[in-house]
Amino acid sequence: MQYSHSDVDLIQQPIGYWSWAAYKAVVTRTRAALAEIGTTQPQWWILAQVARADSVKTRAEVTRILRDYLDTGPEAMESEINRTIEQGRLTEDADGRLGITADGRAFYNRAAVLQDELWAERHAGVSDEEYLTTLKVLQRFIHNTGGRAWHH
Repeated sequence: MQYSHSDVDLIQQPIGYWSWAAYKAVVTRTRAALAEIGTTQPQWWILAQVARADSVKTRAEVTRILRDYLDTGPEAMESEINRTIEQGRLTEDADGRLGITADGRAFYNRAAVLQDELWAERHAGVSDEEYLTTLKVLQRFIHNTGGRAWHH
């Protein structure tokens, strides 16, 4: 690939623009790929939370965990949980505990393969060391500007 600027000029480029452009490219690609198999990114997050859980999670727990992912918000997350239940991929009991159906498990497995493919696509030509450095630098920028990320 060809970079936008020389190294000397690239150092002067604004992190805000390039982090936004990377975010937009990655999220747009991910959402388009998930849409092709009939789901949304928030529905994938919900399925992953339920499918990967060591113990049963409630609607409230899943909403609390995911509500701030990419500024989704609790109302949108509630709607996405409802849609995932309507699709027959999850069940909810009277106490709000979510369970994954057989169809939901099969769909989750299919979507997980897609997510692995997307990961490989994004990481082509990027070493684990470069990736680790990138994440640490981005987290440092968040810290230095008084921002908050999901882990705070």
